[in-house]
Amino acid sequence: MAKTIVVKQTGSPIRRAADQKATLVGLGLNKLHKTRELEDTPSVRGMINKIPHMVEIIEERG
Repeated sequence: MAKTIVVKQTGSPIRRAADQKATLVGLGLNKLHKTRELEDTPSVRGMINKIPHMVEIIEERG
């Protein structure tokens, strides 16, 4: 089984740059306090590192 991480959106995309909004959509997040379980890959980690002020890693599984 592949490693997964649970990511929660903690910040609003209002008044943020378009690339930051697109990164949230790419992670599957669009509302505050929504969580997603994503595969732990370098591309997902890079997306999370691009917007650390708007997302939070809740849990690492696997």
